[in-house]
Parts: sequence; C-alpha cells; structure tokens
Amino acid sequence: MFDYLFSQYKTYPTHEIALEVSAIVFGLLSVWYAKKNNILVFPTGIINTAIYTYLLWKWSLLGDMMINGYYVIMSIYGWYHWTRKKDDVEEFPISVMTFSEKKWSLLIFTATVLFVVSVYTFFNKFTHWTSYVDTLVTGIFFVGMWLMARRKIENWILWIIGDIISIPMYFVKGYSFTSIQYLIFTILAVSAYLEWKKKLQQKAL
Repeated sequence: MFDYLFSQYKTYPTHEIALEVSAIVFGLLSVWYAKKNNILVFPTGIINTAIYTYLLWKWSLLGDMMINGYYVIMSIYGWYHWTRKKDDVEEFPISVMTFSEKKWSLLIFTATVLFVVSVYTFFNKFTHWTSYVDTLVTGIFFVGMWLMARRKIENWILWIIGDIISIPMYFVKGYSFTSIQYLIFTILAVSAYLEWKKKLQQKAL
C-alpha cells in the first residue's frame, strides 16, 4: 500500500519532497487558523502558497501554479482586510454573501476559467483530462479565496467542492502527499463551515 501511494517519490529530488511536506504542514495550519477565524490564517497561508508556487512551476503545472500565486496576493489583501476595525470592532466580521458579491463571484469564476483556458491552449497543455479539470478547480478556488478574504461563510462551500475534486486529481498527477493534504482539507473545511455557521447563528440571537 505504501509503495502504491508513494512509489513515484523515488525519482523526486529530496529537497522537493521536503518542500512539499513543509508546504503541507503550513497549509494545514492555515486552514485550521481559518476555521478558528484567526488572523494567522494569512501568514501561514502565504508560506504554504509561496512554496507551492515554486514547486508547481518546477512540475510544469501552470494552472495550479497560478492558483497559488493568486493565493499569495489574496492572502496579503485578506490579512489587511481582516485587521480593519472601526471603534475597536471588526469592520468585516463573518457574514453571508450579498447579491453584489454573488455577481462578482460569477464574474471572477468566468474570467478565471477563460484565462486558464487561454494559457493552457497557448502552452498546449490540454493533453490530459486533469488539465480540463484544472480549469474548473482554478475558477472555484479563485472565488473561494476572494470570499475567504472578505470573511464570507460561503467560501467554505467552494473549498469543500474544490478540495474533493483535487483529492483524486493530485493522486493521478503523482503527488500523493498533496492528495492526502486535500483529503484533510476537506474534513477541516466541513468542520470550519459548521463552526462559522454556529458563530453566525449566535450573532443573530
């Protein structure tokens, strides 16, 4: 079983394996802090995504690389957004999406998918079914990260969908550690959605 899951790593440079495992640790920490509505979600997330941006560039996974490069930028935006206060009260607490944010989410998703399709077509990357799934997942995660930065509870629904799709996709690509990471991400995202929902309900009382 172990050989089946991790045999592909026999040919990988040791430093890339170490970086992937390190990125996973910081990724799990980031999701855990997000679940707890803790500002540390962003510095840990930046480390995770910066490492993955480098690794995915090395592995020639352009769609995944763009996702993580975008995460770095949105983490900086979210870090600033979450720290904003008015009279010592959070200016942007946990909330549900507005109609305007739903329209923006659809726009971001559509623009992201079209952009990734253009890039993949230009670099002739549509050579495997995972490339087509990449375009969908990239759009989902782009919107999810934007909603996370704005503290919208719906971000967790998108993370859950994207994480579930990513589990088999990364396994097929040969990155079992990352596939396992997304399995754990899925469990944490479900738990986080329920925790944020409880906080919203308490606030409404």
